[in-house]
Amino acid sequence: MTDSGVDLEPGGTDDLGKALAVFTSVRPRLFGIAYRMLSSATEAEDLVQEVWLRWQMYDRSTVLNPGAFLATTTTRLAVNALQSARVRRETYVGPWLPEPVDTSADPYLGAERGEALEFAALMLMEKLTPNERAAYVLREAFDYGYGKIAEVLQATEPAVRQLVSRARRHMTGERRKTVPAAAQRQLLTAFLTAARSGDTTALEQLFAADVASLSDGNGRLGVARRPIVGVPQVTQFMNAISDWFWDGLDVRWASTNGQTSAVLLRNGAEFGVLTVSATAEGIDRVMWMFNPEKIATVSELAESPTSQTDGVPGHRRGIRKN
Repeated sequence: MTDSGVDLEPGGTDDLGKALAVFTSVRPRLFGIAYRMLSSATEAEDLVQEVWLRWQMYDRSTVLNPGAFLATTTTRLAVNALQSARVRRETYVGPWLPEPVDTSADPYLGAERGEALEFAALMLMEKLTPNERAAYVLREAFDYGYGKIAEVLQATEPAVRQLVSRARRHMTGERRKTVPAAAQRQLLTAFLTAARSGDTTALEQLFAADVASLSDGNGRLGVARRPIVGVPQVTQFMNAISDWFWDGLDVRWASTNGQTSAVLLRNGAEFGVLTVSATAEGIDRVMWMFNPEKIATVSELAESPTSQTDGVPGHRRGIRKN
């Protein structure tokens, strides 16, 4: 018997059913680790599936702690996958943004700790080495002890402490304190209202001094391929597109990465996902995601008109330019 209470002696259909039960019980945690490592829900799902295949083939009678074994396998595969992903991202056309994950559909992602889940944090973690990122994720998001992280990464405990320390210095040195989720939603709503009407004064008041607009389309026609930085530049950009971009465009709300995003629909089909990050100084990042491969999994929230949507323009009816 293992500490999970499930007999893992190999043998036949019954054993496979027990293996599946063990795997299913820890699968949310495995996905949480993989997603924070890869910043891609699609790649995380593929990786977790690979872990399941390996778990089926493994001599499970030798495993004393299935949960720890599966988390270790996930982390090590994620370290390898991240190295390959970085090579692919070098040829990405235009800004690269994390793939949004629907946290309304999978609330466990932030159930233990919401660390390393917001877009701002994921973007900063792109600058960490794979081992630094793994150590940081396991420590900050899942509260692993240094000794346990050392076992996972096959390193010494002092080396792991250095990895976590370097990662923390990078994250705290560059990461700003973001506003609460409710405030972020209000700012996104205000941004949409000002953007659709071309209200430059309102936009300027919403932005932090170093605001940047980032459009992720991987070469998609009509998508900006360079960041637009600065209040005057972003305001001018939003004003320039206000005459045509919002025409016939519906907007629905989704919960992604623990915050609110706007799902943009044209002719009933997902066209893009828009969200903002903000600090006490205002909106510092406007993030547009138009890569079809990244936005396909983001679902709409089934909110009633009275549930957290009062005063939100365009809910259900869609945002349209007057």
